[in-house]
Amino acid sequence: MTSVNSVNDLQKQQDEEIEIFESPTPNPNAIKYICSRLLIAKGNANFEERSECQNIPLLVNLFSLRGVDRVHLFENTLTVTKFNYLPWEELSPHVIDLLKNELPQHSPEITVENPEEKRRESLSPTLLAIEEILDKTIRPGLQGDGGDLECLEYRDNNLIIRYQGACGTCPSSSSGTLEAIKSILREQFNPDIEVFIAPS
Repeated sequence: MTSVNSVNDLQKQQDEEIEIFESPTPNPNAIKYICSRLLIAKGNANFEERSECQNIPLLVNLFSLRGVDRVHLFENTLTVTKFNYLPWEELSPHVIDLLKNELPQHSPEITVENPEEKRRESLSPTLLAIEEILDKTIRPGLQGDGGDLECLEYRDNNLIIRYQGACGTCPSSSSGTLEAIKSILREQFNPDIEVFIAPS
């Protein structure tokens, strides 16, 4: 028979095993929290409102923290994007404490709808070809930092894109990242392509 003390000791050991490391992103309003436990078992997920994650207690409680704007899950990484008015030194300790408290009960078996699959079904062959290039080049880096992008329209050598997640408020999204997208697409798709960001 397991004693109460043994159970408590085991729980304490499990709690102590949780490690969380902060990692900056190109967006000053987004930080990655790399955890020693899996957050999502398959794919990635982006949440912009508390109502989108009612069945995930960890995320519901994250959105209860003052200053949290959106969250992104990818494997063992949580990216939190905050509103500009709150400094990280006020928010980050609460995020870390919450993760340490919630992760022992958190299930990584998160099922979320994937609107991207449905969106791609309606894309033209040209836009699909562009998306496939971005899948292999630009998108992994964006998703690693809690963001993404989607191609909206391609006409007369002009591509319109929209940033998602942490990329939407990142200063480099309209400079360095945009230039990288142009460079890759000019090399691998069309040397005359121009890329523009859709207004949010």
